[in-house]
Amino acid sequence: MAQTETKEYHVLGLMSGTSLDGLDMAYCVFRLENKQWKYEILHAQTRPYSAEWHYRLKDLANQSAAIFAETDTAYGRLMGELALAFIHEHKINPNFIAAHGHTIFHQPNKNFTSQIGCGAALSAITQLPVVNLFRNMDLAYGGNGAPLVPVGDLHLFPNEEACLNLGGIANISVYKESSMQAFDISPCNLVLNKLAETLGKSYDEDGLIASKGIVSHELVAQLKQLNYYSIKGPKSLGIEWIQEQFWPIVDAYPELHAADKLASLVEHIASQIAIVIEQQGLNKVLVSGGGALNQYLIQQIQSKTKATIQLPDNLTIHFKEALIFAFLGVLRIRNEINVFKEVTGATQSHIGGALWGNFNIKQ
Repeated sequence: MAQTETKEYHVLGLMSGTSLDGLDMAYCVFRLENKQWKYEILHAQTRPYSAEWHYRLKDLANQSAAIFAETDTAYGRLMGELALAFIHEHKINPNFIAAHGHTIFHQPNKNFTSQIGCGAALSAITQLPVVNLFRNMDLAYGGNGAPLVPVGDLHLFPNEEACLNLGGIANISVYKESSMQAFDISPCNLVLNKLAETLGKSYDEDGLIASKGIVSHELVAQLKQLNYYSIKGPKSLGIEWIQEQFWPIVDAYPELHAADKLASLVEHIASQIAIVIEQQGLNKVLVSGGGALNQYLIQQIQSKTKATIQLPDNLTIHFKEALIFAFLGVLRIRNEINVFKEVTGATQSHIGGALWGNFNIKQ
């Protein structure tokens, strides 16, 4: 494919996280100025999933191969329909779409990962080129397929010492001189939301329920002993690990009220994050993701570290991952490295992402 000469890119980034909040859509412009990338989020929106789609995505890992394949295509069409409505509503003209898809399986120890959302269907419905399947090449090179966000953090937030994302899973990118470290820290909204659902709520707004609960220090101590937390170097978490390793410990305390479990898990999450911050010797951490809006969680993290926990503007809090996958798409069509072996554990840094449609971008 010929190298494009374009130095400005208008991209629609699509992101669906493990917490199943909905489809994040961010229309972004990227400019390369004096070898430094600049960005702006022009329009952004989250479209919550219908009850039907929430269930389909949540339960898909338990379904047959035929239903999995059918849902992959159907979800690609759903993304296309939502993206097309977003494009028409804001009267925008993206060069292409970069879509993360929705993770159903993530088992790097078995060399596979799966993010559904058929790129061909998405491209056909929107009549736009599409980049997706960002993680697969990394697995082929022996990596974890995650984290991928550090490449965007490095280029788009070059002045930040560390970036912490509080999504379904908490992950961090750390920069020191010419080196980079990035990894998943612990479960986050994925487990907090599941407990909130037992109380009839989709999430614990501002952490109010957790703030009224009583911490079980015995439960927190047991969770701290999980082997994952002692692993050094590149590492990532999947839903499977949470189901097989994390929940059995929590479920062993049936006597605890949901509020007490929420308080205990917030204590655990905040403690694991603070441990990493202290180990890395950080002075300031930029926080994004839905968990950044959980005031109680943020307070608990801040109480356990001397580092400044900094919250950016609301657009960055909500749409940073959609922004970064849009940017990873830019690097992909420029044939530039968008996955770092240092953070995924792959044998080499490389260019990840599958292309659908015509990428002959002209401006």
